Amino acid sequence: MSTAALSPSHDDHGPGRKPSISREDILTAALKLLGPHRSVSSLSLREVAREAGIAPNSFYRHFRDMDELAVALIDLAGRSLRRIIGEARQRAAGGKRSVVRSSVEAFMEQLRADDTLLHVLLREGTVGSDAFKQAVDRELGFFEEELRLDLIRLARLDHATLHEPALAAKAITRLVFAVGGTAMDLPREKDPELIDQLSSMVRMIVTGARTLRADEGRGDR
Repeated sequence: MSTAALSPSHDDHGPGRKPSISREDILTAALKLLGPHRSVSSLSLREVAREAGIAPNSFYRHFRDMDELAVALIDLAGRSLRRIIGEARQRAAGGKRSVVRSSVEAFMEQLRADDTLLHVLLREGTVGSDAFKQAVDRELGFFEEELRLDLIRLARLDHATLHEPALAAKAITRLVFAVGGTAMDLPREKDPELIDQLSSMVRMIVTGARTLRADEGRGDR
């Protein structure tokens, strides 16, 4: 028997296979296989390995199974979208544009950019396994916490306070993601109407939270 046959990395050196690959390379390969109408849960280990140019056994050097890969994709999607929305909020805060509308527009622009990561977040929360849904819920929790802090900050700038800011942030986050999930299946021509409606609904939630808090301060029930 040859020494090559005894090498533990022998299966990485077949025709068309890469001698080494990173965790990020496998994530990138999985993303290439996804689309607006294809869920992470529909991917097989073999097709991801084939897309990455590695032997199936090499997959396990970076992920225990496909569930772990899917959760990693969801985490990556959450970080990416939080960065995009955060940048939109900062730009709006530095100018005269509405923070609400700027954030909604950034979300819709990313959705229409065929951002596979965003599609992962929107799809896996409804069609994925329990592990995927828990991962999406965790990412939404991160959005909610960042939004809670923003809502408090913006209220203070207006010399106002909020009733249950964490609950208001949760209502806004779940609303935006629900509308986003619907928007994926709608034509782009609907975007201006959706942006107007979503911006108005978010403002309603914020106004309601501020009004409830003001009523509490006056002792109203």
